[in-house]
Amino acid sequence: MSKDITSILAGWDHDPDDVQVRIVAGDDGNDKIQMRLDLGLIQMELSGRPDGARPGGQESLLDELEAQAHAAESLGEEFSLDTEACAGLMREGIQYYQRYLAAFHLQRYDLVARDTARNLRLFAFVVRFAKRQRDRLQFDQYRPYVLMMNTRARGLQALAREDYRQALALIDEGIKNIRRFLADYERADAENECAELGFLLRWRQEIESERPAGPVERLEQQLALAVAREEFEEAARIRDQLKRLLGREAAPEGAS
Repeated sequence: MSKDITSILAGWDHDPDDVQVRIVAGDDGNDKIQMRLDLGLIQMELSGRPDGARPGGQESLLDELEAQAHAAESLGEEFSLDTEACAGLMREGIQYYQRYLAAFHLQRYDLVARDTARNLRLFAFVVRFAKRQRDRLQFDQYRPYVLMMNTRARGLQALAREDYRQALALIDEGIKNIRRFLADYERADAENECAELGFLLRWRQEIESERPAGPVERLEQQLALAVAREEFEEAARIRDQLKRLLGREAAPEGAS
């Protein structure tokens, strides 16, 4: 079998101004993600570690080291990560970054949410166990970006279901978590400098302004307008409608 990839790239010319990714069926029966580069492509597994390796028989190096940490703690022994272990974890984390970036462009937000959550777990593990502060900072500096991507993926999934309330709740959670990061490093006064926080705040405002109003919100808007125009009889009528609607929403299921 030829190892030349020319036939694989045929018809898939590289575009330096676009992220080019696709999902293909693998010879092993499992789908793969391929990303086109100027000198060829990279191929990643859709699940597990992107390169398909299983360090120590585990899904990833992170899983292997987490198992070691758990075993040490159960025996009352100390566990820590040296610089070599951190370097291996960083290389692995970059693989997951490349995959969730590709998945985002494929609009596979489920995969983005999964892999960003995994890298957030990685950061927390290194912050807890790394011997050197430099190693802890090397990982944790990316927390705001990964929090933003995780929030975007989960928020876009909610919007696809037209669940605006859930999308806004997820964005609020992401905003809170990025603010917690800034507080962790005594940078709460630097919110205006955090691009990831700024993006989520703007996105929240856009969704809030674009989402369709529910019946309660529409009545509340009509009530405010009637009061502003001093149309008090109309305001009273709308207020009664609002009370009846809120009463139905608060009633237990099956009550009538």
